[in-house]
Amino acid sequence: MKPDPVAKALDRVVSRLPNGGETRDGQREMALAVARSIDRGHHLVVRAGTGTGKSLAYLVPAVLSEKKVVIATATKALQHQLFDKDLPSLAEAGIADFDYAILKGRSNYLCVQRLREASESGQQEEFVAPGEDSKDPLPVESRSEQARAIIAWARTTKTGDQTELDFEPDARVWGSYSVSPEECPGAFQCPSGGSCFAETARQRAAEADVVVVNLHLLGAHLASAGAVLPEHDVLIVDEAHDLEEVLSKSLGVSISAGRLRAIAALARASGAGTGQERDDTLDQAALLVLDSAGDFERELAARAGDRIDRTDDDALSKVMDLLAMRLERLDTTVRAHAKGSDGEENPKAQRSLSALSRLRNEIAVLHSRTDDQVAWVEFGTRPSLEIAPIDIAPVLSRELFSKMPVILTSATVPLNLGVRVGASGDETEVLDVGSPFNFAEQALLYCAAHLPDRREPGSETALTDEIVALLEAAGGRALVLFTARAVMERVAASVRARTALPILVQGERAKSALMAALGEQAELSLFATMGLWQGVDVPGAALSLVIIDRIPFSRPDDPLLQARRARAGARAFAEIDLPKAASLLAQGAGRLIRTSDDRGVVAVLDSRLASASYRWELIRALPPMRRTRERSEAESFLRDIDSSARSHSSATTGRARRRMNQ
Repeated sequence: MKPDPVAKALDRVVSRLPNGGETRDGQREMALAVARSIDRGHHLVVRAGTGTGKSLAYLVPAVLSEKKVVIATATKALQHQLFDKDLPSLAEAGIADFDYAILKGRSNYLCVQRLREASESGQQEEFVAPGEDSKDPLPVESRSEQARAIIAWARTTKTGDQTELDFEPDARVWGSYSVSPEECPGAFQCPSGGSCFAETARQRAAEADVVVVNLHLLGAHLASAGAVLPEHDVLIVDEAHDLEEVLSKSLGVSISAGRLRAIAALARASGAGTGQERDDTLDQAALLVLDSAGDFERELAARAGDRIDRTDDDALSKVMDLLAMRLERLDTTVRAHAKGSDGEENPKAQRSLSALSRLRNEIAVLHSRTDDQVAWVEFGTRPSLEIAPIDIAPVLSRELFSKMPVILTSATVPLNLGVRVGASGDETEVLDVGSPFNFAEQALLYCAAHLPDRREPGSETALTDEIVALLEAAGGRALVLFTARAVMERVAASVRARTALPILVQGERAKSALMAALGEQAELSLFATMGLWQGVDVPGAALSLVIIDRIPFSRPDDPLLQARRARAGARAFAEIDLPKAASLLAQGAGRLIRTSDDRGVVAVLDSRLASASYRWELIRALPPMRRTRERSEAESFLRDIDSSARSHSSATTGRARRRMNQ
């Protein structure tokens, strides 16, 4: 592949975009680097700032390469942008003849067999799937309505993809009509394997030249020794700043009491409808697992946040040993129901056996784990036992980087990411193409250097004072990001008591509703936590201020990071904590400038950004904004933006009124 054809094709695609335009310098530089990487079989880490147009910069050389390319993203939103918008635009431009497909995990697709079983049993509204409770459970009536809507949609859908629904179903409702990868016995052992939506999607992916997946599916592929994705020649990872965290989880194990209860319920259900006379041994075996699930959950709750040492011989170990024996008994009992009285395979039993096999293997990992793995109790909405590799580099080096060229990119990708995840330094190009936006003119970085240390008395009051002053100057229109939910809730309550500006707090509405309100309601400010540090895209005057309450360093007691720090020794802060914090800080700041017309202030209310010895590592990760320590300068800049926004709004309203009166 020569550089000229790539640049020419990129120009053609960009010129045909809805608003037209010219190829940006950074976009062209990145496209040529991607082409070079594919041609030479080398790896590439490229930081492409907001506005670069990085999607087209890697898609154009990918489709011109005539190689099988897999593109992995961290979010479904980007996955669908590539599949629904960017790849079609390339196809319409006629730069190459290629096919493309989207592939997701099985639980994203409607399960034809589960739907058929519900229909045959006359329980088409059997909407409560066993397992984890929903965080905000819907009333029974609403779940019934959702179940009916899914059944009606199932009659017309061509893909079975959940995203086709015009509502987001309750997890338990969708769980009744889908199947997890752990449960699925595979197409050959399922009566509905020939009409399976997930298998159809896999077949499309096998035939396509470009396949769009997410990082979780890539992780499942690596964990299964290459059994999930079709064979491919090139891997491109977008939103690569999330690669390490997602793959650490995918290559590990997660066991919760809810999962145990779901497996027990599935096993009990496998004895129904087989035509065999039901015996009590199945119920008894399942009830014993349910009993162990309760003991397991209690032990986890008592050890929340603790690392589990390999030499531990305590109550949790005894619970796990007993659980392993009871799961073995349940497995044996379910096998007796693997066929119905007519000799046909029992689909429910096959799903149950598949889930039991996966769980028993994962419990075995707990007992046989090595010094390269760490186990701990995670305590979120529900406690879970987690096992993860301390370092994913050896696995990725062996299973990924040694087999194909890999391109890692995002707006905030750490430039040392390739080394951290196993890409050979000699075969990896590192590139920063910047951003086309004029950050020095469009944005101001304000560091509140005068604020006290957050451990000091009265620091939260000072933080609140600072936020109120900035919001008033900006006329609202702010995204206020916190590293801790409790602090967010306290400060939001205090700010609400001191300003008439409208404020929304994460958790008060669904995320989609929060985003819609922030983009549509003038003067609104949204207070949010880490869940909204990335993926928020609100261009224009609706967002002119991003406030970050403190530098987002990881928790010092995070068990996995503790293990990684111990491995790194004296280099831990520089190699682990600082790059991660810098990437997250840049992600938060990146919410502000989304177009060449945007203007605004990023306010970091943490004096360490002005005084700490490591401050330049953080600042260099941010867009090249003009900097100040003076709040008055930030307030003046915000008032000017607010005045312009109000003038524009008044002019727009005036024109609308004149049109109505004509």
